[in-house]
Amino acid sequence: MLYPLSYGGESQPSGFPAEAVPCQHVAMTGPSSRGALIREVGCAIDGELGEPASLVLAIAVADAQGLSRSERMRVEIDGRALDVAEHPGPVGTRWHTVDAPAGVLRIEYEATMIGRAAPARVSPLERIVDVRPSRYVQSDILPALVDDEVVRAFAELPPLERITAVRDTVDGALEYSWESTRPTDGLAEPLEAGRGVCRDFAHVVAGLLRATDLPARVVSVYAPGLVPMDLHSVVEVAVGDEWLLLDATGLAPRRTMLRIATGRDAADTAYLASDGSALAVTALRVRAEASELAPERSAELVALG
Repeated sequence: MLYPLSYGGESQPSGFPAEAVPCQHVAMTGPSSRGALIREVGCAIDGELGEPASLVLAIAVADAQGLSRSERMRVEIDGRALDVAEHPGPVGTRWHTVDAPAGVLRIEYEATMIGRAAPARVSPLERIVDVRPSRYVQSDILPALVDDEVVRAFAELPPLERITAVRDTVDGALEYSWESTRPTDGLAEPLEAGRGVCRDFAHVVAGLLRATDLPARVVSVYAPGLVPMDLHSVVEVAVGDEWLLLDATGLAPRRTMLRIATGRDAADTAYLASDGSALAVTALRVRAEASELAPERSAELVALG
């Protein structure tokens, strides 16, 4: 059984040592850096493994047409580098797996990205999968958690008006509260408490949209301009043939966010998962910077790029 770690831990500014070794190096071909958007991102994770474990990482920037990258990843135990294998996932997601012995864990990833990703298009399969309830987005029980009349009122709105109304409602209903969530929390806990971190905002937004028959999925991103800096969780909603980006927290400009992992909820997009409970993460430090950083305009229609 995999135990996923989601967002809401302590973040600190981080630097990345020059000796980090390549996990997958892609030459800077494609768009020229002159005049193109440049984003420099990465994270460093420290922890301890009490016993050998298989780890699954979702910290690398997703593959996407229109983006070129140069990146490095290093995973080590007690200072010794471990072998890392890459596995493709949905919408360019790149999971990395490591078989690690017990010891002091250190994970480092850094990437320089040039250009913008081409907007994702909605596939027939996504229209089926992304409207269904999932582990943390229990859209089928929302009428029991939220006034059923509220859900019906959302459903009667045209799609563009609906996504705006849902985003604004969640923004008003939840207070962003650092470390206010548990890995097992779904929709009920943040709605009852009236607070949560980014994953909770994303789950509630996705739940309301799915409950009104709009496909919605959760995306982990690097978010330049995010305060406090961390890995971030947002929502993509299918309107027509386009995936539009929603972030009810309003904590970072959506135009410079970079996709990491895409899935049904935090179970699919967790930055780190292990096959046992002997993993203790002691620090998560995230870096995300962009050559251009425009202010966030919540009413603007934005696709993740």
